[in-house]
Amino acid sequence: MEKHDHTFHYNHPFDLESGSTLPGFQLKYTTLGKLNHERSNIVWVCHALTGSSDFTDWWGDLFREGSAFDPKDHFIICANILGGCYGSTGPLSINPDNGKPFYHTFPLLTNRDVVRAFDLLRQELKIEKIHTLLGGSLGGQQVVEWAVQQPDVFDHIIPMACNAFHSPWGIAFNEAQRLAIEADPTWKESDVRAGSEGLKAARAIGMISYRYYETFNQTQVEKGNEKLDEFRAATYQRYQGQKLVNRFNAFTYWTLSKIMDNHNVGRNRTGVKEALHTIKAKTLVIAIDTDILFPVSEQKFLAENIPHAQYAELVSLYGHDGFLVEFEQLDTIIKQFYQQKTLSQVLS
Repeated sequence: MEKHDHTFHYNHPFDLESGSTLPGFQLKYTTLGKLNHERSNIVWVCHALTGSSDFTDWWGDLFREGSAFDPKDHFIICANILGGCYGSTGPLSINPDNGKPFYHTFPLLTNRDVVRAFDLLRQELKIEKIHTLLGGSLGGQQVVEWAVQQPDVFDHIIPMACNAFHSPWGIAFNEAQRLAIEADPTWKESDVRAGSEGLKAARAIGMISYRYYETFNQTQVEKGNEKLDEFRAATYQRYQGQKLVNRFNAFTYWTLSKIMDNHNVGRNRTGVKEALHTIKAKTLVIAIDTDILFPVSEQKFLAENIPHAQYAELVSLYGHDGFLVEFEQLDTIIKQFYQQKTLSQVLS
């Protein structure tokens, strides 16, 4: 099956939850598979913080032959998030009002803005029903928000490693990363590489929250006891920072981390629990037993308050990143969900 990249253009003012307005936007999106005659095989993927619309690049095992979402049987869509840097309108895009990149002037976004943009794309594609909506982390937050906004659109939703509202703990991690970006003297410049050194430090901070204590014990332990400097854990952090800088930018990281922070499905509604109660889709909430950024209590809260939701846990060495790593467990759990078997027996 061939992948296809597309761009959706919305050439009208787009009012944001913050009160600001974008003078239109575009979304880059990727499709894989073929739409069936009944238009009943659509799977929509929401990517995580630094992901792109090319879901086969970072989640390919879940969309291969024999998997839960075999492209022979499903039509899969993923759009790069509004505010992103992989083809969608974001801080590096040109502001048509002045012909210059937005940079620091890019407005504050929320997950409600993001999923409203996704929903405009859905309407443009004349999609009335989506078989499954899934995503992890920031993408999982969007899954929950979209299911609240449009409860009649989705047959199934699978939010992973996410929450109904972002915690003070998670906000503190993100603010520490933004402080690292702010500390870079180039951050104040209106330049595509502004804040790059700060972004390296931000990513290093983030990596600690994406993994956990035993991850580093098992993957970054020294082979001997002679070293005084240049420890594996230290060089790993530097490597991860540089790796992100090579493919991302500080403006986008800043923007998307703010989206994660202000996520709250109860805001200006009757409350968080009441908002979750309006979800109509058959729901599978997936947690990761070692996740310190989105601990399992947050996914249990989702499962307890979304009507008739099922709950499952991945067992992983990789902490929050487990939903991107533990393909075999994830694939099994999702297949069992569709077969309506008891999830507590899946990993026995």
